[in-house]
Amino acid sequence: MNEIPQPAESPDPNPAGTGEPQHQARAAWLRHILDHPFVKAPGEIIVLFGVGLFLLLFGLIPHFGGDQIGLVGADEPRYAQVAREMLTAHDQACGAVHATMFPRSLRLQDLENSYHCLTSGTVTPILYGQPWLEKPALYYWRAMSFFREFGVSDWSARLPSFSGAGFLVLLIFLHMRRFRPGGHLDAALITCSCVAIISFSRGASTDMQLAAPFCIGMLGWYAWYETGKKFWLFDLYFFGAAATLAKGPVAPFLALVIIFLFVALRREWTLLRRTIWLPGVILYLVMVLPWYIAVQRRNPTFVRQFILEHNLERFATNRYQHHQPVWYYAVVLLIGLMPWTILGIRALIDAIQISIAEWRVRRKRVRYLGHSRAGDAFPEFLVLWAIFPIVFFSFSGSKLPGYILPSIPPLTILTGDYLYRIRRTGLPPWLRWSHAVLCAILVFILALAPQHMKYETLVPSAPWLIAAGLSAVLIAMLVSWAIRRFGIAQVRNVTLVPVIGSLIFLLGFEGHELDLNYSARPLAQQIAQYAPAGTTLAVLAVKRDMDYGLAFYRNQQPIHYGQDGVPAQEHILVVRSNDQADLDRYLTGRIYKPLFLYESQGLEVYKVYARTTPPPAPIPTLTLPDTTPSDSDSTPPPDTSDDPEPSKLD
Repeated sequence: MNEIPQPAESPDPNPAGTGEPQHQARAAWLRHILDHPFVKAPGEIIVLFGVGLFLLLFGLIPHFGGDQIGLVGADEPRYAQVAREMLTAHDQACGAVHATMFPRSLRLQDLENSYHCLTSGTVTPILYGQPWLEKPALYYWRAMSFFREFGVSDWSARLPSFSGAGFLVLLIFLHMRRFRPGGHLDAALITCSCVAIISFSRGASTDMQLAAPFCIGMLGWYAWYETGKKFWLFDLYFFGAAATLAKGPVAPFLALVIIFLFVALRREWTLLRRTIWLPGVILYLVMVLPWYIAVQRRNPTFVRQFILEHNLERFATNRYQHHQPVWYYAVVLLIGLMPWTILGIRALIDAIQISIAEWRVRRKRVRYLGHSRAGDAFPEFLVLWAIFPIVFFSFSGSKLPGYILPSIPPLTILTGDYLYRIRRTGLPPWLRWSHAVLCAILVFILALAPQHMKYETLVPSAPWLIAAGLSAVLIAMLVSWAIRRFGIAQVRNVTLVPVIGSLIFLLGFEGHELDLNYSARPLAQQIAQYAPAGTTLAVLAVKRDMDYGLAFYRNQQPIHYGQDGVPAQEHILVVRSNDQADLDRYLTGRIYKPLFLYESQGLEVYKVYARTTPPPAPIPTLTLPDTTPSDSDSTPPPDTSDDPEPSKLD
């Protein structure tokens, strides 16, 4: 029976109940498009480079936030000065033979001239014209290249550490994207946003020169372990050699012990034999031995000074006065991981639990049935890599924060991988709030740091205390709300807000205060207004930070009253502001006048007139009586300015 056709109804332009499904469909379609590899991969690269470069470069170079902070501590200006003197010696040697490191032709004379140019000023590190054999030459070589490209400056002296940290972050991203996709962008951005990496990537020191290639080499070894392709062993040997040229035998020692512990726990003893790859061994020796042999031939005391004193004796004793309690590195680790400390420790505990569970499965010989993570050796490897340097250096007689820098990247990698694995369940409330509170604490401390440095008080003024407290509360609420509302995917983004904000505040607005309180650059600039370059500079009882800082910024070795005596010629003297009694004793019978007070670091600067020059004008308040000093007064007391002492940042 034929149905009677019904008249067609006009469509309702807004049918009830269909708006929400259509909106959900469009959202799902958009997510599908954004998650497509051709769209997602370029977007991740853009985010990585944009955020990573900002975190590592802001406030470092003049045209991006300004080079707000000069070289600080004793190591930064000393290492920069060594690189400058090596570059000067290299340029002079090359100019003397009219050659470059690359020969103009294959004639014997051109080859000899180029070899002379290559080895002059690049083998023996020199400071004030004398060999300085505390560290190998990698940092100096890299700083020399940046000095040549950008000129000698404090910010170009820091570019070796920046470039090393940037390369490490990029390799973490690529490695995780290849072997652990999903958490690769989180791992890379967590790495470059933690306090330790941000700080040491801005240091003119050897710490990042060791940590970056060491970590890349370890990632390369594990890639070989998973794939069996010898190509990945190239990373272990090449970057291991670079790390050896950065800080010496500690790099291969740490790598060998970590690999041995991993092999022992998994009982895969053949890995040790297969790790020894002849092309890699040859590559390592070709990279390392030429410099070590050359520097030993030119400096017969190198092995004693570098290997025995600055490696073995530094570890076994407190000769260099860097003693700290055995729990010191636990505190350094908690600070270095901020603001990711809570999540990093939770990720480490999770990785340890996974490693123990997988180890139990291996012992039962029931291979990986019903266990979601069985057979995954990556957490076990990262746990050993993170823990061993901390445990090892905790027993060292000398402790500095940078010693455990190689332990930071495995923890940030574990954190990124952990966030990806719990993306479906989300963070438990206690973990979410703990992370939010830690972000707030970071903001609170950094907001008050300039006040503490400027006024040297633990209790800042009420307006600053209120502002810092309100900022911390707002950050805690923002972080907790964003994670609860948008899930694990936004943990990275919302945590970057306080990190970037603190960086802009400290370096963009308060960098000048940091410079005044920790660097010798402002003092050197003020001295330059009274004494041009080349004027004799002397110091009395100042810290090593200021001693080496003035040497770099004025490019001259200061004269120390206690060691070198009082110069007969006219000179500038930098002395602690409370050392008037010592000043009078050293300068008995000399005419001197104050130039200015450098209150930020408690120093005074004087102009001391030449002994043979008649006084230019009487200065009744400061001219001492013209009396003959007694025998006891004629011998000045020893100057303790060169005694090793930790700097403000040690």
